[in-house]
Amino acid sequence: MLSACNRAPEVALAPESTATVCRSVAWPATVSGHARVTTQPEDASVAAWGDPAMFARCGLEALGPTTDSCVTVDGVDWVVRPLSDGSKATTFGRNPAIEVLAPGAYGPVPLLLPAFTAAAKALPTNGRHCS
Repeated sequence: MLSACNRAPEVALAPESTATVCRSVAWPATVSGHARVTTQPEDASVAAWGDPAMFARCGLEALGPTTDSCVTVDGVDWVVRPLSDGSKATTFGRNPAIEVLAPGAYGPVPLLLPAFTAAAKALPTNGRHCS
C-alpha cells in the first residue's frame, strides 16, 4: 500500500532525451507484471515500473563495438552489463539507444526485455549487430 510519504523514483534524463523518437516512446504499461509508476522528473523519454523501481531511458549515445555480453531478444540486440545490485541492458545497433536498469530482485534483465521490443524497434538502426 502506498502512503503519502512515498516519492516518485528519481531518474536522470539521458543526454539525447530530446530526440524526436524519445519524445514519443511507446513504453509498456506493465513489465513482468509490475505497473508503471510516475518518475521524477516526469518526462516522455523515461519510465519506471514496480518498487523498487526498474527504469528505462531513451536518448543514450549509441554503443560502439564491445566485447560485453550481447543478446538478441525478439529481433533487438542488447548489450547486458552487471551492476552492483542488478543489471542493465542497452540497445545495440540503435541510435539513440534505450537503457533498461533492473534491480536484482527482478532477476536477469534479459527476461524483462520482451516488454521493450516495440519501443526498441521504433529507434533508427545504425547497422551494428550482436556477433
